[in-house]
Amino acid sequence: MEMANEKSGGLLASWSEGLKAKISKIMAKVIELFKKTKKLAKDDPRRVVHSLKVGLAITLVSLFYYFEPLYDGLGASAMWAILTVVVVFEFSIGATLGRGLNRVLATFLAAALGFGAHFLADLAGDTAQPIMLSLSVFFLAAITTFVRFFPRIKARYDYGFLIFILTFCLVSVSGYREDEILKVAYRRALTILIGTFIAILICILICPVWAGDDLHSLVSNNIEQLANFFQGFGVEYSNEWKEDEGIVEGFKSVLTSRQTEESLVNFARWEPGHGTFKFRHPWKQYRKIGSLTRQCAYRLESLNTYLLAESQTPLHIRDQLKESCSKMSTESGKALKDLASSIRTMTLPRLPNPHIEKSKAAAKDLKAALKIRPCNSSIDLLEIVPMATVASLLIDSISCIEKIAESVGELASLANFKRFEVEKSASLKFQQEQQQKLATPAIVSGHCHVVTID
Repeated sequence: MEMANEKSGGLLASWSEGLKAKISKIMAKVIELFKKTKKLAKDDPRRVVHSLKVGLAITLVSLFYYFEPLYDGLGASAMWAILTVVVVFEFSIGATLGRGLNRVLATFLAAALGFGAHFLADLAGDTAQPIMLSLSVFFLAAITTFVRFFPRIKARYDYGFLIFILTFCLVSVSGYREDEILKVAYRRALTILIGTFIAILICILICPVWAGDDLHSLVSNNIEQLANFFQGFGVEYSNEWKEDEGIVEGFKSVLTSRQTEESLVNFARWEPGHGTFKFRHPWKQYRKIGSLTRQCAYRLESLNTYLLAESQTPLHIRDQLKESCSKMSTESGKALKDLASSIRTMTLPRLPNPHIEKSKAAAKDLKAALKIRPCNSSIDLLEIVPMATVASLLIDSISCIEKIAESVGELASLANFKRFEVEKSASLKFQQEQQQKLATPAIVSGHCHVVTID
């Protein structure tokens, strides 16, 4: 008996410990989920507001089911209003308008063509009617599906073409068995129109989220991320370069922003004029600026890789190039900061940008310093390659910054950015600096290798 009691007591204890362990794991996962949810809401509080807006819109259209007078007028077709809100309501106004207009236009056009196909099939007689309807569905669905492959169509109207196929099939096919097809189609079209209207109205009136604002901020922030890297490199180059996770992650985020940027451009083009953005604002120009910004970010990614290897270059060579590299990087960062500020504040950029001119002057000095005259063969050429590559990438990045500056200037011209008056003292100071000859760094001597960057 005692042994049996001991066994049962041991089993009970082990079962209790296992249960406690499982409860602890579940609690840990619940706490982790709570932290992730809190972080998600904290990162962008608009997500919480959007969720509440969707809930409100669905609740409003559900009233067509709850109130008898509304239900009598629309019947079971009221469910289409709820479905419309679910599929149309998006995070931004541009995305909601795009989906809503696509759905409404596609529904009415497809319904009209469906009635036309049904009418022609009726004229053909009872025997040929299903054949005519089948052929119309086949050809229209095939042609519409093929048209969806066009890039421009897919970018803006893909959802509309999808709804077009669905609506045409519903009207033409269901009309074969449904006697009151006109009444049913009218109710469905009306409920879709009501659902779209409610979704758009709530999206605009309650805490509106404009895709154009997000795009504007994204492009300026991406340029600023590049500026932070250049300025960080200019300050730290005098010492041994070490990766700053914040700066590196910043410019790497630029490389992954293409899909978000493309979506925002398409959504912004659906939006009406708002705030400082007028109707037909040149949103496509942001795509060009973003593309050039990513090209510069790719160079910075390569530059960061070589910087770690370049730290193995002999210090007496690095020291003679330090001043030009630091100055070129610092001035490039300042130029990008100016461009980011110009976009953010919607003011005309300074063209030509004085910081770009200074970085180009520093690049000339760097090219001169890299022309090493033959004297001695005491240095290994492999030790110079990382340094020369870093210098080449820095010089190449200036051309990218110039293109970004030109694109920002085009955006400022197209969008009628307001003028920014440069202080006279600053302008005079820049002219004086341009007239002065910058001191050329000492040429590295005592080595027989020649490294030239054109």
